[in-house]
Amino acid sequence: MTPAAGTGQAVIVFDAQCVLCSANARLILRRDRRKHFQLASMQGEAGAALLRANGLDPDNPDTIIVVDGERVLRNSDAVLHIYKRIGWPWRAMGAAAIIPRRLRDSVYRLVARNRYRWFGKLDQCWVPDAADRDRLL
Repeated sequence: MTPAAGTGQAVIVFDAQCVLCSANARLILRRDRRKHFQLASMQGEAGAALLRANGLDPDNPDTIIVVDGERVLRNSDAVLHIYKRIGWPWRAMGAAAIIPRRLRDSVYRLVARNRYRWFGKLDQCWVPDAADRDRLL
């Protein structure tokens, strides 16, 4: 059972210390007006549990995952799923699905491996504003 079971919301497990990942989380909260998603930090209890349940090490996060019902999406599939659901103009990024997954995931993994070096690492995990805290597990 996922933390969002019964809510109809998918859960995005993201790296809250990564500047790029935290900026993406803020974008999702701002653009996801229908509240399709809840967020869970990899560094938090719920996020770490979801990573472990899906065979990933929360101490060595190398991907974002989206848990949507029984489906678990990772890498570029997770990113495309998120952007398809948060509305226009972001939905248009779903067209990238025509690119073979192997190529999309190679680019995703390159960015993921270098995210701290290229974008920075926060000293503390990012936490949403009070108005959005109910969307963080």
